[in-house]
Amino acid sequence: MFNIVEGAANYMDADNTKLRAIPAIDRLLAVAESCDDLKHYPRELIAGFLRKAAADAREQVRQGLDPDTSPEALVTYAKDLLAQASQPSLRRLINATGVVLHTNLGRAPLSKRARVCVAGIMEGYSTLEYNVTNGQRGSRYAHVSEQLRKLTGAEDTLVVNNNAAAVMLVLSALAKGREVIVSRGELVEIGGSFRVPDVLKQSGATLVEVGTTNKTHLYDYEQAIGPNTAAILKVHTSNYCIVGFTSKPAESELAALAHKYNLPVIEDLGSGTLMPLALGGQTEPAVTGRFAAGFDIVTFSGDKLLGASQAGIIAGKAHYISMMKKHPLLRAIRIDKLSLAALEGTLMDYLLGNPVYDVPVLAMLSASDSQLKERALKLKELIAQHTRPGITIEVVRVESPAGGGALPAAVLTGYGVVVAVPNLSANQLESRLRQRNVPIIVRVQDDNVLFDVRCLSEADLEEIAQVLHNIM
Repeated sequence: MFNIVEGAANYMDADNTKLRAIPAIDRLLAVAESCDDLKHYPRELIAGFLRKAAADAREQVRQGLDPDTSPEALVTYAKDLLAQASQPSLRRLINATGVVLHTNLGRAPLSKRARVCVAGIMEGYSTLEYNVTNGQRGSRYAHVSEQLRKLTGAEDTLVVNNNAAAVMLVLSALAKGREVIVSRGELVEIGGSFRVPDVLKQSGATLVEVGTTNKTHLYDYEQAIGPNTAAILKVHTSNYCIVGFTSKPAESELAALAHKYNLPVIEDLGSGTLMPLALGGQTEPAVTGRFAAGFDIVTFSGDKLLGASQAGIIAGKAHYISMMKKHPLLRAIRIDKLSLAALEGTLMDYLLGNPVYDVPVLAMLSASDSQLKERALKLKELIAQHTRPGITIEVVRVESPAGGGALPAAVLTGYGVVVAVPNLSANQLESRLRQRNVPIIVRVQDDNVLFDVRCLSEADLEEIAQVLHNIM
């Protein structure tokens, strides 16, 4: 009869034997030192990954598994761990979702000119705060202020690290300790659960809500104006729409009311564009039109419809901008040199080139139906050339949002390529595509993987086809 105690002891002896079979670190190091691909790494770094490999093997043995504990296998595993550690977490990927301003994927991809500007600054020192004309200290904001004045029509401009910071600086400089009037229908929440009331609170201003969610009249604003009122704030609902039984005053009426009481009227335009956009059934207002309507200060993002790096741009009357330039908060939220270089390069695209072709965001959003269909057909052809028979490849019509808190009601129609692989579910294929060194991010619908081609370059098409070939 089997003795339970004896059986357990034998099992433990077997485990102990396997544990003792795991090589010592010195022996593993001796094997690793003979590997050419490890010779440029510090010895102590390699030893650390070998210890991790040995520890993982011990844990597997304790769990009743039977791992390969040979020196060669453990060194190979340590190499894999080292390769993973050498791979940056923040890296390039291929966006096959069709969402142009995908917040999770970095929003606006940079233009060629912007990338060249960034690369030049990365090579060494720069003229960030040095005026080469007079040989004296300069201002980092001067690199883009003239371009922004030309493109927006504003008297002066200022750039900080994002639009939420821009709004906070404006309100801190103009309304700290006083009241700011905002329509209830414009108390928006932006990405990451940041809300306009919270930004107002942090600036030191007091929020005064007027109107209702769907209707705010000019007299609502006027009735709220008092001796402690510092400004009227309009917030463009760039990430949602209120439709139906709605009402709001015209921009020119709101500006005239503010000026009647010697108040500045400010607009947080959010995803602001430098040119009027009409896409997918929705129109996005341009920054220039806000000044024509009488607004004093406008803030907007750099990495949305403008198509540049992350930045918060403040444009407007010079005497208000001057107050912000002297505010102590500015240093805490100032833009860094790489973002500034990317922004300058993008603004040069607007001034010197054709932004609809040169700025990727605008090119993607405005791509024609025929362009997208041709791109989808090419992807289908490339996949068919590279993969084995048996997979399903089909060009289909698709719809996608603009993304990134812009054009929320717009429905962008285009084309995509649906791929189905025998013996591989859509979720399994999606996972393999996503977990590459250069991830490919796709959509999954009806148990098929969909490659929306709107955001794909010619090089992306080739890479996708080759990757699918390797997976098959």
